[in-house]
Amino acid sequence: MPLFKITEEQILNRIKFENPWWVDSQIDNFYQSMKRRLYFSKFFPLVRNSPVKRATVLMGPRRVGKTVMIFHTIQKLIDVGIDPQKIFYLSIETPIFTGIGIEDLFNFCRKAVGKENDLDGYYVFFDEVQYLRNWEVHLKSLVDSYHQVKFVVSGSAAAALKLKSNESGAGRFTDFTLPPLTFHEYIHLKDLEHLIVSREKKWSHWTVTVFDTINIEVLNNHFIDYINFGGYPEVSLSKEVQANPGRYIKSDIIDKVLLRDLPSLYGIQDVQELNSLFTTIAFNSGNEFSYDKLSKSSGVSKNTIKKYISYLEAAFLIRIVNRIDLSGKKFKRANFFKIYLTNPSLRSALFSPINSNAQVIGNMVETAIYSQWFHRYWRTPFYARWKNGEVDIVGLTADKLKPAWAVEIKWSNRYFERPEELKSLSNFLISNNLKKAVITTIDITNELQFDNYTYDYMPASLYCYTVGRRTLE
Repeated sequence: MPLFKITEEQILNRIKFENPWWVDSQIDNFYQSMKRRLYFSKFFPLVRNSPVKRATVLMGPRRVGKTVMIFHTIQKLIDVGIDPQKIFYLSIETPIFTGIGIEDLFNFCRKAVGKENDLDGYYVFFDEVQYLRNWEVHLKSLVDSYHQVKFVVSGSAAAALKLKSNESGAGRFTDFTLPPLTFHEYIHLKDLEHLIVSREKKWSHWTVTVFDTINIEVLNNHFIDYINFGGYPEVSLSKEVQANPGRYIKSDIIDKVLLRDLPSLYGIQDVQELNSLFTTIAFNSGNEFSYDKLSKSSGVSKNTIKKYISYLEAAFLIRIVNRIDLSGKKFKRANFFKIYLTNPSLRSALFSPINSNAQVIGNMVETAIYSQWFHRYWRTPFYARWKNGEVDIVGLTADKLKPAWAVEIKWSNRYFERPEELKSLSNFLISNNLKKAVITTIDITNELQFDNYTYDYMPASLYCYTVGRRTLE
């Protein structure tokens, strides 16, 4: 019996199905009904206003809303006057497109709208581009060949996309990373902005805008929900998914990365070994690690552990935070470091959701706050540790790499009543000639003068919100 071949007519029909706005100038209602992520305001100008002779590579972890952002971008392009029939969207993982190069797909799209001889002014979106072998070579060729066409590609295999974009796309690609939700975005998506109020505050020689809340108890309840479910838009907004986050996040995000993306892209042989390492890290997010310690506890060589951690970091599952000493100096050899999940809900999915009194709440509050800092890819803070002390977050000056500020993360009000117990923090301030520090609390907002230093106390939930909001702004 002869095998059936996919016909050109079937390909053209599928392309028309994926681009309904060619007919009515509207994206599907399913996407129309979703709120835009706040990162949309940063992404859209890259597509609309950047020099045309560059492709935009939209990358990020699975399920953070990349495809939704593409459809919101398509609608905005139509709304600002772009001809809907000059906007093409194709999902590369669609079976009917298997084996067809992206230039051929671009030609098919023009044929589908009867513009085969028109080569100017198109916006072309290729989703899940990692499923195309040597996509970066094909994309670079398209950018070089079609100067008046804007190409945008996206993919969830972020590690490989970043690697190949850097290797082949120099001067041709602009990378845009869409991270998991910040607490600020979580508040936005849940329509909870009414909980937040702003006020002016004098800080040193500057007046800064700080954020407060009309109801810290309610905000803290949402903060705990964010820690358990807040990294991904679909989980944040769905009570059904929250009832079984492990089924959704673990199977659709973690397992696909660990069992499919990383092994296929990096040739990892022992998937069970990789999975075991990630589980250990997730359970202990916020703890200090060393390659020696991990190697001894797992029986895996240090070099292999280093590779696995590099893969997990490239896949946006974890981030390493490096250590400085009491005087703020970096270590020549990074023998010790902390590892954090890129968002705390990964831990809840692997194990179980937590409440505000859980034994690990301190580590998860710290993970949530650090995850806001990880959105600032241009500068990640450090932690300080020495023989008799530790400070949770330290920022260094860009020019001299000297400590500029310090934060002590606590899920407790105790240290407002007993500031003398913050001995490590005061020692660090003395050693680095700093006059102020932030200490997070459960629900206290206040300022305290202690031993000639200013301790600025604020709830951990508000600090988390503030870092995420200022990152975008």
